[in-house]
Amino acid sequence: MKILHTSDWHLGKSLEGYSRLDEQQLFLEDFIKTVHENDIQIVIIAGDIYDTSNPPARAENMFYDALKKISDNGNIMTIIIAGNHDNPERLSAAGPLAREHGIIIFGTPKTVIQPGEYGKNRVISSAEGMIEVKIGEETAIIAAVAYPSEKRLNEVLYSDMDDENIRHENYNLRLKALFDKLSQNYRDDTVNILISHIFTAGSEEAGSERSIQLGGSLSFDASLFPKNAQYIALGHIHKPQTVQGTDKRARYSGAPLHYSKKEVNYKNKFFIADIKPSLPANITEIPVKIYKPIEVWKFENIESAIDHCCENKDKLCWTYLEIKTDRYIREDEIKKMREYKADIIEILPIIENDNAAIETQEMPDKKIDELFKDFYMKQRGTLPQEDVMKVLMEILAEEE
Repeated sequence: MKILHTSDWHLGKSLEGYSRLDEQQLFLEDFIKTVHENDIQIVIIAGDIYDTSNPPARAENMFYDALKKISDNGNIMTIIIAGNHDNPERLSAAGPLAREHGIIIFGTPKTVIQPGEYGKNRVISSAEGMIEVKIGEETAIIAAVAYPSEKRLNEVLYSDMDDENIRHENYNLRLKALFDKLSQNYRDDTVNILISHIFTAGSEEAGSERSIQLGGSLSFDASLFPKNAQYIALGHIHKPQTVQGTDKRARYSGAPLHYSKKEVNYKNKFFIADIKPSLPANITEIPVKIYKPIEVWKFENIESAIDHCCENKDKLCWTYLEIKTDRYIREDEIKKMREYKADIIEILPIIENDNAAIETQEMPDKKIDELFKDFYMKQRGTLPQEDVMKVLMEILAEEE
């Protein structure tokens, strides 16, 4: 049975106010081709479909359109779990309509999928967080633990505790008990898969992920994953990686795009697992094309930055500029850089002369919002978004 594992699409996510939907659409088109070209039988999306619980309409339309095309008229099954960015109820609402396309959605760890036909495949049996599926002549048992809210974690996985060490131990033991209970359904004659959206201890979390830990305590010890799960498809971490101590069975597929400048060195990919009962999974890595990468350009002076922007004005990339200087960058210089290179996200002056930051000058006759805009422009090379200004004005109103 061939499984394709992906996660963390974050449809609708922006970069400092700039939309990434066009790039995400290109990814989805490539993804659909990959599914069909590799004879995939089950697509697993391990959470964080959207970037917010209330995604833009275009993001939802893109998602449902992609699922319909992936389905191939119900021949290919797609299994989706909610991540910490998703609204479980909203994601699950399309379940009845999705069924005819072979799409199964787990909104919470307690979700129960009704047995029956899903597209041209079948759910033979089910329980909380578990399904047994028949794909052609092959059978798979899939345990799915969607990300619960922090409140639900408190209620379901541990009682209130002040001691973080006890709390962490309790979290591990309860989550292990949940995984063990689900894995009791696994058999030697079936393909056995576990899906979840959690943070495992020791994983490299250094990108734009929103933390799902409370005080560092909600991380799972990967050695406690059930031993009889042949493949463990995880979501949340944006860097593709194999989870240590799991014999390469547990993996984060990572995000398909670079969502912050901290992620520019990530090799985006997803995994294809070819699995036979009672045998280790055969894993293939499929690279993801980055259509508009994030780049950080560093310069020794303002003039070289302007020249480089001019020389690379047609280069397709999101750009962060870091410029060494002994003074603040003037607005006319910032304007010139932006005229040459349209997709500059930030212009950061690296002040080398401390005295330059303490220039004595008469305070200009400007309103506080105008002064803030000037300051923001000097610091970041762009004007603040409307929501930033709104928050500032609300804070000032409270002070008054």
